[in-house]
Amino acid sequence: MAGMDRPTALITGGAARVGARIVEAFAAADWHVVIHYRGSDAEAGALADRLPSAEIVQCDLADGDAAVAMVERLATRLGDWRVLVNNASIFLYDTATELHEPTNKSAMQINAETPARMAQAFLAHARATTGRRVVHITDQKLENPNPDFFSYTMSKHALAATIPMLAIGAAGPADRVYGLAPGAILASHDQSEEEIEISHRLNLLRRKTAPEEVAAAVLMLAAGYLRSGETIFVDSGQHLLDQDRDVIWLAREMEQSR
Repeated sequence: MAGMDRPTALITGGAARVGARIVEAFAAADWHVVIHYRGSDAEAGALADRLPSAEIVQCDLADGDAAVAMVERLATRLGDWRVLVNNASIFLYDTATELHEPTNKSAMQINAETPARMAQAFLAHARATTGRRVVHITDQKLENPNPDFFSYTMSKHALAATIPMLAIGAAGPADRVYGLAPGAILASHDQSEEEIEISHRLNLLRRKTAPEEVAAAVLMLAAGYLRSGETIFVDSGQHLLDQDRDVIWLAREMEQSR
């Protein structure tokens, strides 16, 4: 049986970026990790090969039925599947003045509907020796919205809405459903690595939040000490600000004004 005597965590989008750091954190804590990927098969395989107990699974989250079937298949063979981390998402640009319908459809499917259905399937079928945990990765934009990335932000609000509903209606007494809302972590959209030295410090602490901080917070949530339905922010206080543009453009405006 996969993982043998280790508890299992599935991390969607686990082959690269923040997802890979979450995978590594669970592996270092002696978990068996299931690394989900869509097209990054080489990266997923290389990551799994260097971990003590790991496997990879491919699925396009644009197909919600396929994602649910993947969860159901895993549930039949994983003996102690405790954690589902819905980390994968798409980050495409549109604005509050012009919703782009294909972008909106994809964002709502991949970022909200599919992870919600995966959580439902996980809570319905996964077997665990202790309580099970669902962690939805949302965004600090929940509390600090701006007009940029309109459909992405809409989808993250939709996903966040499922957290208390799943906690009340789908989770058992020992289960927990959480949200984790990060701020700007890595270069995104069309940013260069040089630009993030400015944009990613636009928070209360004027520091870059590391992906390892997000990973450590997910691992903490896996312990289940917080009340189910809660969301925590890992963003160096960015969500407490009132920013009228995404930090990508705020940083560029700062540079242009110098």
